[in-house]
Amino acid sequence: MPNAQIIAIGSEMLTPEKVDTNSLFLTRQLNNLGISVSGKRVVSDSREEIAEAIEQCLARAELVIVSGGLGPTEDDLTRDGAALALGRKLHFDGQVLESIAARFRTFNRPMTERNRRQAFILEGARVLPNPHGTAPGQAIETGDKLLFLLPGPPRELEPMVLDQCIAIWTEFFPPRVLRTFTFRIARMPESEVDERAAPIYTRFSNPETTILASAGDITLQFRASAETSEKADSLLAAVANPIRQELGERIYSEDGSSLEETLTRHLAARGQTLAVAESCTGGMLAARMAGVPGVSQVFLGGYIVYTNAMKETLAGIDPLLLNQHSPVSAEVARALATATRDRTGSTYAISVTGYAGPAGGTEQDPVGTVYVGIATPDRLFAERLSFPGDRDRVRRFSTQWALDILRAEVLRHPAMAQNFAASC
Repeated sequence: MPNAQIIAIGSEMLTPEKVDTNSLFLTRQLNNLGISVSGKRVVSDSREEIAEAIEQCLARAELVIVSGGLGPTEDDLTRDGAALALGRKLHFDGQVLESIAARFRTFNRPMTERNRRQAFILEGARVLPNPHGTAPGQAIETGDKLLFLLPGPPRELEPMVLDQCIAIWTEFFPPRVLRTFTFRIARMPESEVDERAAPIYTRFSNPETTILASAGDITLQFRASAETSEKADSLLAAVANPIRQELGERIYSEDGSSLEETLTRHLAARGQTLAVAESCTGGMLAARMAGVPGVSQVFLGGYIVYTNAMKETLAGIDPLLLNQHSPVSAEVARALATATRDRTGSTYAISVTGYAGPAGGTEQDPVGTVYVGIATPDRLFAERLSFPGDRDRVRRFSTQWALDILRAEVLRHPAMAQNFAASC
């Protein structure tokens, strides 16, 4: 599988104020051609550093794309850096200068002497005209590899790629299909997922496997390259099928859907509804559900009962129960779930109560302790959870666990369960 590396030039992108967005566009276009991106980097406006980056990237990839640094000012040094890296000279191209001057005439503006810098072209380079700006691109073949110098402004780079570069890349590299497939997994640490999946995916160099982790959410992504879509899908299935068998119901999505989207789909398919009662998460659980388009058919709403008074007033929790047991307890979590289901008429109810920190907690239930209550048509239970980290992390983990506990409960009923797995 051919691979590419992308270099963004500009000292301003090494500050907090500026972000490289060109690499995202380039990656998308390259992946559509079956070309994998194996590296991206940002380099300052230094001839030596640009040259070093180009040399290193050409040693690692068949295609190197450099964006930015082709303007008319003293700090636009991409041409000079590329010449140094390749050991080639820059020569002045009168036709290029005339095209730049013509653009200035179109806007009735005089061309400055500095714009002559943009008419210097590397020996052997193919000029890529820029109808949207004054900086032409350059395509250089060096051995069996390609180096492209492209303007930095997206309004110039993107049409140049679409109208000119893709045709060159397609001609130079054999057509291939690049396909991806994704598993999303909840309530498993990254290390455990990898311990179980790695013996399978490490047997394959194609597809390539990437594992990503966020708060209680693990993504396994497989990327296959082949001559046809059918062959790529077959390669994906070879690794995805045994991993699906290994991880089982811990996989909650195979199409990239979030946990709340997946749960919404399960409930909607069964004509069932959900309500929530939140203490320590303070509405975060409801916000996740409300972010799903069309969720009104399954999500009724709920209560934010942060204090004991709100637990008593809104959810109707007996103050004796709160006094006898801590508000952060399995008993209160169960009572909140039951009251929420009874009061809203929902099929299911989730409650969350805990110590998110940094203060609070007890010797028995320190900061990070969370109780999730679940009320269903035939079952009531609570789970005690413990999460490390700061306040936000505890709250985010709590909502993830709560949603996935309910997902597993919905799928627990054999007569109602449906197979939502997407085949490779």
